[in-house]
Amino acid sequence: MLIGDGKGTLELRPDGVLHVRWQPGASLDEADIKAAMAKVNDVCQGQRRPLLVEMANVKTVSHAGRAAFSTPSAASRIALLGANPVDRVIAGFRGPHSHPCPTRFFTKATEAVGWLLEEPAPAP
Repeated sequence: MLIGDGKGTLELRPDGVLHVRWQPGASLDEADIKAAMAKVNDVCQGQRRPLLVEMANVKTVSHAGRAAFSTPSAASRIALLGANPVDRVIAGFRGPHSHPCPTRFFTKATEAVGWLLEEPAPAP
């Protein structure tokens, strides 16, 4: 399904991972991020699922768009998948403690999905 006027897509993979793919060169704003998270919540129907966000070569994310990433959603974990140092900078904009769930940056899809599918550590 399309997100943000076609700037991205969302699919539920057979392994239970939600996969958001942003178009390379896309400029994302608050409305795009909120639309993506609303679709994630709709697909999950109250069940928490891991989320893979493919953001390789996204051009920009607005300040308000960055803030929207901090909004809690049905995502249980978020793996941000990029391709280069610029993607890492865009992904690291909020700091590790401002995300509503565990969030990490990866450059390899297999590592990102492996981390998403790991069993979370029990609470102390």
